[in-house]
Amino acid sequence: MSAAYQHLALAEIRPGMILSDELLDDQGHVLLPRGAVLTAATIALMPRHGIAAVAVLATGAVVQAPVADPAAVQQRLAHLFRKNDIDNQNDWATGILRRYVEDYRMQRGIAE
Repeated sequence: MSAAYQHLALAEIRPGMILSDELLDDQGHVLLPRGAVLTAATIALMPRHGIAAVAVLATGAVVQAPVADPAAVQQRLAHLFRKNDIDNQNDWATGILRRYVEDYRMQRGIAE
């Protein structure tokens, strides 16, 4: 967890606050990554997932996004797209989706 954080009840959370750590549900699934900026919509959905309090960055604190491990990203993509043949030119939509997911997970900007 980040050193400069505040543990706040949902009633105290406001849109624009930044998570100091991953937000997990009761089963340990990641709902939001560390550094996510909270919105009114994400705050409204938290009670449905059993979230009663959230650790957010203290005012003025800066979060650094974790660096993606390329090997881990490729391994995860291989699992997610295991039914897709990369060489199949007829399935171009899945190929585009895979590239977008890879760019997102590797934190690359979209080429213009």
